[in-house]
Amino acid sequence: MATNMMKKELKIIGANALITVAGIKGIPAKVDTGASLSSIWASNVHVNDQHQLEFTLLAPGHELYTGEVIKVDNYEVQQVRNSTGDVHMRYRVTLPATIKGKRILATFTLANRSKNNFPVLIGRLTLKGKFLVDVSKVSIPTPPSMDNDGFNDELCKDPQGFHQKYMSNGTYSK
Repeated sequence: MATNMMKKELKIIGANALITVAGIKGIPAKVDTGASLSSIWASNVHVNDQHQLEFTLLAPGHELYTGEVIKVDNYEVQQVRNSTGDVHMRYRVTLPATIKGKRILATFTLANRSKNNFPVLIGRLTLKGKFLVDVSKVSIPTPPSMDNDGFNDELCKDPQGFHQKYMSNGTYSK
């Protein structure tokens, strides 16, 4: 049986994008189809005397930081498992966002993303039904990956010494 329903046109988004969230334009965001939830860098997060959640997006020192305090009445908490398997409790809020020219209400967990290359991570639930992902497309250059050249030379010279120096404490860090 034929149908006259038009198929919904989905916008194509690349591996990353510049987005607008809560009026802040040009925030670099990483698209991560492996993550179910979206996350945004927030600082000064607390619950005020009126039981509202207060926070600022980004943090002092970031070029897009405005210092504007956002207050929301509707918020929840969410347990989030990160890529290393650690579980964290985060606040979850819905904020107006514009991605690839499409205005949406997006749900974000609030996190300290100061050590991440991108202050926003866009997960599957934000993408679903709105965007198709083409990872060959990028809106902004991806920051360079960490330099591992010296580590592999050191590993080849003394594998046991390398393990003792970097890997034996279970944190796999320099």
